[in-house]
Amino acid sequence: MHSLATAAPVPTALAQVDREKIYQWINELSSPETRENALLELSKKRESVPDLAPMLWHSFGTIAALLQEIVNIYPSINPPTLTAHQSNRVCNALALLQCVASHPETRSAFLAAHIPLFLYPFLHTVSKTRPFEYLRLTSLGVIGALVKTDEQEVINFLLTTEIIPLCLRIMESGSELSKTVATFILQKILLDDTGLAYICQTYERFSHVAMILGKMVLQLSKEPSARLLKHVVRCYLRLSDNPRAREALRQCLPDQLKDTTFAQVLKDDTTTKRWLAQLVKNLQEGLAALKLVGYPWTSDQTHVSCIAHQAPLSIGFSRQEYRSGLPCSPPGDLPNPGIEPKSLVCPALAGEFFTTSATWEAQINQWSHRLFFRWNLIF
Repeated sequence: MHSLATAAPVPTALAQVDREKIYQWINELSSPETRENALLELSKKRESVPDLAPMLWHSFGTIAALLQEIVNIYPSINPPTLTAHQSNRVCNALALLQCVASHPETRSAFLAAHIPLFLYPFLHTVSKTRPFEYLRLTSLGVIGALVKTDEQEVINFLLTTEIIPLCLRIMESGSELSKTVATFILQKILLDDTGLAYICQTYERFSHVAMILGKMVLQLSKEPSARLLKHVVRCYLRLSDNPRAREALRQCLPDQLKDTTFAQVLKDDTTTKRWLAQLVKNLQEGLAALKLVGYPWTSDQTHVSCIAHQAPLSIGFSRQEYRSGLPCSPPGDLPNPGIEPKSLVCPALAGEFFTTSATWEAQINQWSHRLFFRWNLIF
């Protein structure tokens, strides 16, 4: 860490008095007595000071102070007692971390320090109150700032954590805005070849993603949102680039995406209409050759990245299997590569990603037979 005196110079457009104020507020983050006001003032300035991120990262004790703000909130999320004041304060700290996450000079160090993992307990909350919704949305914003860069390093890191099941949970039950950001994160992961290979590597992973997207389409047919629908369609289109997923989607793509249900919603959205038309075209094109005899869960494609092997197989596993740390592979699945996942999230948190309630099992049963049959016939 460097002192503030050696931090990168602020652009000349920023007045000298403002520069001194920025330095003062950063110094004040180290003191609990002055931190709250400093958080507020710096969060307001994050857009107008281009190199605020390096200033924050290289100043002594600043990142530790921001993480302390986050950890201090943990006792208030279970049981859910978070107040509006607490939420606003920690979200100001998260806004500064988002600044660090989005800056090219600090992003790699941000990931290397595993700082995103400190936000995952917030993404796991389910309370519908405004303070919790604001907390989840701001936390998603930090992850969204990372994936927006389209860097392989970011995707590789996220695939070694539980971000996909966390996003799926929010996509299923969050507010419209939280669903939109969570779906955007999933979309960015899918657009990366490694991310697509990881999600389509096993039937369990693909089926959970497909079922959540299907439920979202059904909900959007009742409560339309052009912005959210755009990201959902893009996720489906990207999934159709994978041969096995494409064959499965022929059986389980919601009818609402094939008929005129969303014609009015997409009336002025030429991009989404083009994506939807391409999706339907992809699914209607010639069927891939099928191997009709006992094909295993996972193909032996050599292009599947080692990152897909390293990522924890949390998707599609029961909470007992995940908590044990020794998930049981389905017949024919890839062997355990012997690499421990990098995630530092506690097992108790990870174990709650997918409910085993009767309602959830009924939803799975509605799709599973068609998906399972198709998945095992492909290739």
